[in-house]
Amino acid sequence: QVQLVESGGDSVQAGGSLRLSCAASGYPYSHYCMGWFRQAPGKAREGVEAIDVNGSTRYADSVKGRFTISQDNAKNTLYLHMSSLKPEDTAMYYCARSYYRDFYSWSQADFGYWGQGTQVTVSS
Repeated sequence: QVQLVESGGDSVQAGGSLRLSCAASGYPYSHYCMGWFRQAPGKAREGVEAIDVNGSTRYADSVKGRFTISQDNAKNTLYLHMSSLKPEDTAMYYCARSYYRDFYSWSQADFGYWGQGTQVTVSS
């Protein structure tokens, strides 16, 4: 079955960097759009970055210029490179697999498979 396992979350100072990883298994990895979402305490889950099967990316305005999504199809692994981290980036970060090859929207209904999350905490 589809399995997504995130890692790389940590506690860092503002201005620092982290790289999150998501190891995928149980399906042909390169056939589906993948995304990173996050959820801060008391807030709704929001889309952060997504990448489709052609390598085209989408990102939230709040992370523009600071976060970059990438993937290694040979390793079935999705990454989120985060730099210039801010306290407001503190959240649980989730990897998700879309039902589709292309990105259509940030609707969580488009993303049917989710990892368990990895915590990122940024202190000022």
